[in-house]
Order: sequence, then structure tokens, then C-alpha cells
Amino acid sequence: MAAAGAVRTRAVVLSTSLGVLLVVGVVASAMLGQLAVSPAEVVGSVLRAVGIPNSWAPTDPIVESTLWVVRFPRIAMALTVGAALAVAGAVMQAIFGNPLAEPGVVGVSSGSALGAAIAIVLGVTAFGTGSLAIFAFLGGLGATLLVYFVSRANGRTEVVTLLLTGIAINAFAGAGLAFMLFVADSGSREQIVFWQLGSLNGSRWSEVVIVAVVGVIGTAIAVLLGKRYDLLALGERNARHLGVDVEHLRVGSIVLVALLTGVAVAFVGIIAFVGLVVPHVIRMAIGPSHRPLIVASAFGGGALLVFADLLARSVVPGADLPIGLLTSLVGGPFFFFLLFRQRRQSGGWA
Repeated sequence: MAAAGAVRTRAVVLSTSLGVLLVVGVVASAMLGQLAVSPAEVVGSVLRAVGIPNSWAPTDPIVESTLWVVRFPRIAMALTVGAALAVAGAVMQAIFGNPLAEPGVVGVSSGSALGAAIAIVLGVTAFGTGSLAIFAFLGGLGATLLVYFVSRANGRTEVVTLLLTGIAINAFAGAGLAFMLFVADSGSREQIVFWQLGSLNGSRWSEVVIVAVVGVIGTAIAVLLGKRYDLLALGERNARHLGVDVEHLRVGSIVLVALLTGVAVAFVGIIAFVGLVVPHVIRMAIGPSHRPLIVASAFGGGALLVFADLLARSVVPGADLPIGLLTSLVGGPFFFFLLFRQRRQSGGWA
């Protein structure tokens, strides 16, 4: 009981800290840019929007337009996409029983990007932004199912097979994206290149609403499944004896991962390693219990992407670096560290 209480305490402290960090990141992102905005103007603008009169709100319509048309949608997209990718990574690691599972590493993000590229080339986006998300979801679902069925052997997921499957899917998706670039017109080609690099530039409220709705529902489902993931961590046989339908849990979780990844990739492109780094850091801080892990991962993923986006548009004056580039610079070395540690713990994979 004392251990469980300590875990809950650490989870509350961590979630509170991440919440404070998130607020700091949101305010800083709203302030900084080519047009400087004071913290008072940011807070005043938000208060006025929710119907609270105040003297801090900006009087310049350009400042107000910059906040609500450009910066706030971008910040909200960073929050929702980061949370969705982090939760997807935590769920993948739970169902595969492997700390190296992550949507970008095993090809799910690339599959979603290929689905989005096909929708762009075919002109499906003319039917609305939701159609793009549907194609991205289908691409991510196909990639996730392929990873699951290929990497499973004798009731467990082999690390080497998982990584090789991810390499194969990424290679296939890369070839598909290259073909889409070849057959696309100039406008579609620019959109596909955008998807390959990953960027939050040009985020709109209509897109944010779609990602937010799917992300909240997906995170809630993942939290509800948290106890079953805990039982699954004891081993498939033990989980079955304790009443868990393992195959239904895995297949349902695969659809959930594809949904979260697909809706994120559909609007911002491939942003790798968020689902790898965040759940690991959270797990080291509060332990492996999945319910607090998933909730804290959602906060951590949102905070990470808010600060990464702030850095992406601030590190080079007058330029907007692809956010996928920055997350890969952080996640790549972290992945090498995990790979080395996993190999050492396994005593080699030969």
C-alpha cells in the first residue's frame, strides 16, 4: 500500500510539474515571434475571449489577429499532436512488450504519411480536411497491422524482427512517397514534401478540433485499458488466466495507435521519436503503471512539442525549421542509447 501511495504521489507531482511547464511553454510561444507580444497581452486576450473584461487585452487588432489566427492554433496543434503521439507510443510499448516500439521507428508514421500523400494526389482533400485524416488513418492502420503480424513469434515480439519490420515499412513508404512526388503536380508536391519534414506552420482551428477530439477520445480509451496493459506486462499466459482477452486487446490497441498516429500525421507530417522519448522518461520517473503513465505521457508529449516548435521558429531568425528535424535530433541519440541498453540486457541478439 505504501508503494502504491508513493507511485500516486510521484504521478501527481510529475503531472503538476508538466502542467506548469506546459503553461510556461504556451505563454512563451504566444509571446515570441517576429511580432513581440507581452505576457499581459497574452493573458488579457485569453480572458477577453472567455468573456472576462480586463485592461490587459491588446488594443492593436494586428496583435489580436496574430494571436488568434497564427499563434494560438499552432500552439493548440502542438499540444494535441504531441499528446496523441506520446500516448500512441506508450500503447505500442504496452502491446508489443518492447521499449523500442514507437510509431515513427516501426513505420506507422510513414504509413500514415503515405496514406495522406495518396489522398493529396488523388484530390480527396477537396472533400474536406477530415478525408485526409481518414486516408492517413488507413495508412497507419495497415502499417501497424503489418508490424504486429510480422514481428510476433512464439507469443512474443522479437526486438530484431520489430526493428527490421520497421525498416522495411519505412523503405516501402519512402518509395511510395517518392512515386507520389513523381506523379503529383507542383502544388501537391509541395504538400507531400511538407509531410515528409513535419511542420506546424499554417495550423488552422478546424484541423485542431479534429486532432483534439480524436486525441481526447483515444487517450481516454487508453487510460481505461491501462489495467489490462498492466496485466499484459505479466506475460500473455498470466494475463489470460486473469481474464484478459489478449488478442482482442492487442488488435483494438493497434486500431487505437493507428487512429492517434494517423490524425496527427495527417495535419503536421512525420514527427518522429515523441512516442519513444516521452513514455520512457515518464516511466523512469513514476514507474510502469500504465494509467498514470498514459496521462503523464499526454502532458509530456504536449509540452515537448510546444517547446520544440518554439525552438523551431526561433533558432534561425526569419526562418521556420521543420519540427520533425528537431525531434529527430533529440530522439535519434536517445534511440541509440535504448538500443544499446536493450542489447546489453538481452546478452546480444546473435
